[in-house]
Amino acid sequence: MQQRIQYSEALEPLVQFIEDTHPTEILDKTLEKLRAGVSMQTMLTASALAVTRSSDLPPGHHGGPLHPVAGLHAISKISHRLDGAHRFLPVMQHVALSNKHIHHPEMGPYTLLDFKPLDAGGVEATKAAFLHSCTRGETNKADHFFLWLWQNIPAIEAFDLLMSVAIPKNILDDHYFIYPAFTWRACETLGVEHLATLMRPAVRYVARFPKAPPSPEIEDLIDDMDLLNKVTRQETGDDETAAIGALGEAIRACEDFNTIPVMLAQALADGLSLDGTAEAMSIGAAGLFMRSLTGNPMDVHLHTSANLRRYLVKLEGFSLRNKLLSILFWHTGPEVKSTQRRMLPPPQPDPETIAALPWKSQEDLLNAVCQSIFDQPPTDWSKVTNLGLMRAVPEVKITINLAQQYVNLGYDAEALLTRLSQIVCRDNFTEMHAYKHNQAVNEEYHNTRAPWRDLHLIAGAQAAAISHGKSMENYTGALELLHD
Repeated sequence: MQQRIQYSEALEPLVQFIEDTHPTEILDKTLEKLRAGVSMQTMLTASALAVTRSSDLPPGHHGGPLHPVAGLHAISKISHRLDGAHRFLPVMQHVALSNKHIHHPEMGPYTLLDFKPLDAGGVEATKAAFLHSCTRGETNKADHFFLWLWQNIPAIEAFDLLMSVAIPKNILDDHYFIYPAFTWRACETLGVEHLATLMRPAVRYVARFPKAPPSPEIEDLIDDMDLLNKVTRQETGDDETAAIGALGEAIRACEDFNTIPVMLAQALADGLSLDGTAEAMSIGAAGLFMRSLTGNPMDVHLHTSANLRRYLVKLEGFSLRNKLLSILFWHTGPEVKSTQRRMLPPPQPDPETIAALPWKSQEDLLNAVCQSIFDQPPTDWSKVTNLGLMRAVPEVKITINLAQQYVNLGYDAEALLTRLSQIVCRDNFTEMHAYKHNQAVNEEYHNTRAPWRDLHLIAGAQAAAISHGKSMENYTGALELLHD
């Protein structure tokens, strides 16, 4: 009989603890172990391995290991930005989510079996066999082939092959791109020892039906503009500031998202660097998010996927073609494209409204921004039939306006970023979306040039207002334990 995959003697007991503990006890027992000396990184690694081994991927994209593993990078970074016992909160939230999925009837009981890699006759033959499996939706067979590839070619080469399938499928669901890419990034944070194991569900997810539909309008941009030959500059510089700002503002103001890849491709053809083009895309993403009327707290892929693409564009060994496709397919995700139907006209927020706000000191304004987030009205879930159709309540604008005033007055951005990171740790509704967005905001703020970096800070406050209070049971339970 086949056996489930096993982990090292050091990790196996901790993985089993997360798998076996009843959900009503997982928070206090996790905190007990953290206080006893288990490192946050070790606990997160065990949490990821547990949810990977013992929860199944449902037909959609909610459940199983997808969102816990995709959130690993953000959880790790946020936990290290917090002080005192509160640094344990994001780790506890992650373990609780993994444990919830393991015990949920839609995802368990389940076990990921240990089986032998499959060699189709060498590297090129096995690559071709994997790609053929993907065209037929043969997820189990694809998993066998890819285990062999991890062992026989450089990891970045295998990842590039996987993403060549995943990127075009972004048009079907943003998560085909997000899941494997964030899993790769999680292993950069936690270590590559478990890369092949954590990637197994991602490989199976990417390989399943349906196939990606043809996208000639995007593929042709690369050929028609000869981007594989014309794009020769990777790093940006001060000489590109004006062009980056202009492109970012053009994306921010656009009404038809189908014009975005044309703008990006033209900029690349005209000589803008890969890093500079990705930065402009990020500026545009923040601006479009601020125009968005969405009230769905999970509807943040517009911003987080731009951040992830910016990371991949810098990734050494990732092919130029996949870097270009990552940028050009950004707007195609259903959760990104849905924003186009729910936008206010630019500029947002309204400059006249901001100018009319009474002056406040930095501390008073910082507290006002946070209080406006805490004061968001509760959601009447009896009236919510489709999360994707939720509209932001008018009170979200209060937060956005105050955050814009904070920026206009030149107040300390790091103070607001810290407070937003503290606030996001209350969330256990969004299955890591709020954490990923908070981390994306931090990274994009620090890696975007002035004056456009401030857009990310305001977008972070906006997202916090949308997600806050939807479900905070883990936070309220953990707060009592932390203060015990």
